[in-house]
Amino acid sequence: MLLLLLPAVTVAQDVRYVSGDQSVPLRGGAGDDYQLVHRGIPAGTRLTVARTSDGGLWADITTEAGETGWIPTEKLLVEMTVQPDMAAIGMTEEATEDSGAAAIVADADSTTDPTELANQIDTCEAEFNSVAQELHRLKQVSGKAEQLDIDNQRLVEHTENLRSEVEMLQAENHRLLEKVESEDFMNGALAVLLGVIIALVAPRLVPKRRKSSSWA
Repeated sequence: MLLLLLPAVTVAQDVRYVSGDQSVPLRGGAGDDYQLVHRGIPAGTRLTVARTSDGGLWADITTEAGETGWIPTEKLLVEMTVQPDMAAIGMTEEATEDSGAAAIVADADSTTDPTELANQIDTCEAEFNSVAQELHRLKQVSGKAEQLDIDNQRLVEHTENLRSEVEMLQAENHRLLEKVESEDFMNGALAVLLGVIIALVAPRLVPKRRKSSSWA
């Protein structure tokens, strides 16, 4: 019995991360037919897998915020993908500036030739400008990636809203069809009943002819 329980404990402590560039909807069961319990778990979110469905296509997860539900196992990663860190880029830029200034000061202390010093300063400035341009490009790429993630999340939410509206319309259409069928059945039954009543009452309304007497 202990051996049978060990795999369940291991699965309950299995840590995964949401993959992809967009948010993943969280459902109340293992399948797209189940109701949404969360419109989208952001990519890179750390979560715990409690169990998987019979076919292994869906996983029952719990986020660090306490949200629970089912998402496709194909959207899970063992390790989180490293994203561009704006703070790290800023620190790198500051470190580059400091190192460039320190190099200039060190070179100024080690030589007294103005021409050589000017050449070294020009070289350091060129390297600094190159690094600054690369950092600026990385910032632009990172900003576009963040905007794309926001746009993708909005599209996912809009798609899920449309899907919910379609499901509601289908349910309402089904209800109306049942109502129409019920009304048709009642109308048919009333027509039959009216026909029976007419068939029974009509002969009594028609006056009977008197039989001619043989004495007349």
